[in-house]
Amino acid sequence: MSSERDLTRVGAALAAPARSVFVNLLLDGTARPAGELGRAAGVRASTASEHLGVLMEAGLVTREKHGRYHYYSLAGPEVALALESLGPLADGVPVTSLRRSRQARRLAAARFCYDHLAGRLAVALADAWTHHGWLHERDVLAPTDAGVDGLCDLGVDVENAVRARRPTVRACLDWTERRPHLGGALGVAVALRFVETGWVVRHPSGRGVDVTPAGRDLLRRKWGILV
Repeated sequence: MSSERDLTRVGAALAAPARSVFVNLLLDGTARPAGELGRAAGVRASTASEHLGVLMEAGLVTREKHGRYHYYSLAGPEVALALESLGPLADGVPVTSLRRSRQARRLAAARFCYDHLAGRLAVALADAWTHHGWLHERDVLAPTDAGVDGLCDLGVDVENAVRARRPTVRACLDWTERRPHLGGALGVAVALRFVETGWVVRHPSGRGVDVTPAGRDLLRRKWGILV
């Protein structure tokens, strides 16, 4: 088989505004019913199901049945990484309302990139941890011995991240900041710890996350990060 890849099917699957809305919503790692996705894109549930069929056929989305309903999610972290990496090449969605303006600011400040943190918060953490000697150079973001100790002290499950079947670390290019944040299994472990301790909370309306007062105190006190 040729090493070249035919990207036309994937490109065609993304070439509809409603399908773009769907994958953007699913980039937070959630599973959502067709009706919810359709309402977000302004299309009927039957039309949403047709669009989702196209995304499933292209291998971008999977479907699971829970009770009477089908829930759709991205096909995996590799799909999320590819979509996030396309961000710098894509046009921004026009901000036509105060609600969209607030949502855009929230996503730029802190959000989930499928299963790990992204936005200014994640880039600031990568910067601070590099500065404090917890991570190696920015193009690698691998933890140092001091970083392993520091992350373990925070309660991050570093051992499980190392044993995971996916890469332990990945420098994931942040599409809003145009700089890397920490991805991979270790990035997932960090995000899980930040959520379970209440340092950040998922915003109910989308991919954005809010930093709580406890989280702001931790960030300022330990690494001088102001959010």
